[in-house]
Amino acid sequence: MIRFDDILDKVASRFGEKDIAVLQKAYVFSAKAHKGQVRRSGEPYLSHPLEVSNLLADMALDRTTLVAGLLHDVLEDTDVTPDELKKEFGKAVAALVEGVTKISRVQDASPEVRRAETIRKIILAMTDDIRVIFIKLADRLHNLQTLKFLSKDAQKRIAAETLEIYAPIANRLGMGRIKAELEDLAFRYVEPEEYFRIASLIEPRRTKAEADLAAFRAELAAMMKENGIPAEIHARIKRPYSISRKMKSQRIDFGQVYDFLALRIITDSVKNCYAALGIIHQKWPPIPQRFRDFIAMPKPNLYQALHTTIITEGRQSFEIQIRTRDMHTLAENGIAAHWKYKDEDPQSLVREDRRLQWLREMVELFEEQKNPKEFLKHLKINLISEEVYVFTPKGQVVSLPSGASALDFAFRIHSEIGLHSAAARINGKAAPLKTVLKTGDIIEIVTLPEKSPSRSWLAITSTSGARHQIKRVLNQQERTKSVALGRKLWEKELCKVDLRGGLPAETVLVARLRQATGLRFISFEDFLGLAGLGRVIINRKLMEKVSPAGLVSRRGGRETPKGETEIQVKDRNVALVRLARCCRPIKGEPIVGYLTAGTGVTIHAQRCRRIAREVLAPERWVKVTWGGVLIENFRASLVVRCADKPGLLAKVMTAISEREGNISKADVETYSDGRAQIRVWLIVRDIKQLDGIVADIRALNDIDSVERI
Repeated sequence: MIRFDDILDKVASRFGEKDIAVLQKAYVFSAKAHKGQVRRSGEPYLSHPLEVSNLLADMALDRTTLVAGLLHDVLEDTDVTPDELKKEFGKAVAALVEGVTKISRVQDASPEVRRAETIRKIILAMTDDIRVIFIKLADRLHNLQTLKFLSKDAQKRIAAETLEIYAPIANRLGMGRIKAELEDLAFRYVEPEEYFRIASLIEPRRTKAEADLAAFRAELAAMMKENGIPAEIHARIKRPYSISRKMKSQRIDFGQVYDFLALRIITDSVKNCYAALGIIHQKWPPIPQRFRDFIAMPKPNLYQALHTTIITEGRQSFEIQIRTRDMHTLAENGIAAHWKYKDEDPQSLVREDRRLQWLREMVELFEEQKNPKEFLKHLKINLISEEVYVFTPKGQVVSLPSGASALDFAFRIHSEIGLHSAAARINGKAAPLKTVLKTGDIIEIVTLPEKSPSRSWLAITSTSGARHQIKRVLNQQERTKSVALGRKLWEKELCKVDLRGGLPAETVLVARLRQATGLRFISFEDFLGLAGLGRVIINRKLMEKVSPAGLVSRRGGRETPKGETEIQVKDRNVALVRLARCCRPIKGEPIVGYLTAGTGVTIHAQRCRRIAREVLAPERWVKVTWGGVLIENFRASLVVRCADKPGLLAKVMTAISEREGNISKADVETYSDGRAQIRVWLIVRDIKQLDGIVADIRALNDIDSVERI
């Protein structure tokens, strides 16, 4: 168990007397709050907050974070209240502790939902103060170190959550040391058989590997000294989880893991990084595809280093990483390394740091996706490592997830560019927006003011930021359409009835509509939107309930004024009007509208079997006309029953083409009695053209029947 004095020793050079006094106060407060509590390991509960605070001290974090680390469980596991915590240690500490406290009392929620809610709460708390996640990562790391004392189910659940959420977050924040430790500790419990298999492959080679590393390290040190390059050199054997992941992703054997042995050179300047690289490559040949310059082109988490893998005279491969001291500190502690400069404004880093773009996107997603399980699903997708590096025409580097499209790129540059994207140019050549990008591509986006998102865009985007913006605009468009359609339905009903005394004032009308429908909405426009979506039916019964006089008289024989409130199929451009798939109505044939809950008006042909069988509720039917519909192509299918004679199929196809019908598909079935059936799928302009095609086919010899289906 770590001692409090050990923590004080680590911070003594950075903290003044006042800071030390506050830490001591927090230690005493935590000890009293957790008095008598014991962990599953049998240790006093206080050992956990001490270990967490010790890990935070290793990251060289500020006093506020260390104090919150000592107190991070008092709200969850003791009787201490948020007000008491705020009174004793201030608003910042209380906010950090509340940020990492689990949501454990959500009424009627399953454990899975509570865990999802807790993770969502932590993500949102990070936007106010990123230090919340530093505490949570330290908390998770120590819990993993003592995971053996929990049940098998709990071990696997906590470890899996670590690999899916917390290790990727550490990676996104550039906290390489924490990420690696989380992965290896969790790996053992998520895939125990694989873990011990990899360990069994490593162990026999460890003694020789350590000797090889020591010899190669000495040779590198001599070379650096000989060339006047100051260098601190560390050696390491690749971690089990990294080995397993590489073997699976690249489908290779253990012997093909070229970076099993690695050395890290830490020098004093970028100039000497490249100088050291040149010296190494002069002596040993590099593996070309294994060289990466992350100094010139940093990773999304701002990681910088030169990576190369060389082959020695003995045909042994070594990975070598070269970086400056500042790069090394950033690689180990990532964004946490900046906090000694950011104490005064915790939110500034969230607003400004490039590494937190994914976090800002998650906050936008939260505004849209209130379901915690769905939010968690999107978070997992968004935390996938970004591996594709592409360029703007001006040379700016943009990082995207593997599999991202040109449209994802457009939204990453700016939401307005994404929303008005029309086409792309990739490496100087025209390309569709759905094109999947690869590292090194130079992308230019062509925009048009009149261009706007369609639902098909969701199928070609993978980044949460792009999908959030597309869904936001689609929802706005649907809202506009549903209100417009609801207004038409309202005005249509008004034309049928006589409201004695007229309509009440809007506030009174809205209150009566709420009471009549049992639905919750704030404004009359909200009500119209619900009506347009078919979630409420506007009829005589509803009008009676909102009429001031309480009576509504039917206007005898009065028709809806033409062109005023009549619903037309052409309105599908501005309202929620769509053609039914069951009967596929064609322009010109008799139709009826059906108010479908949640989607608006669906247009059915009067011949539709669903109408004939009274499957559809009559109170939801609305009168519709084709109007000046601009749709040019309608789909239809015909079944032709005929004699099985040579050339008859060709005659049927000719009859269709002579009427300028467009055949998209045709198939033929023949029977033992000498008859046949031809099924044709075609595209026509209107019902007049289709009727002509049917008549011409019926006029052919050896045709038994022609039916539209």
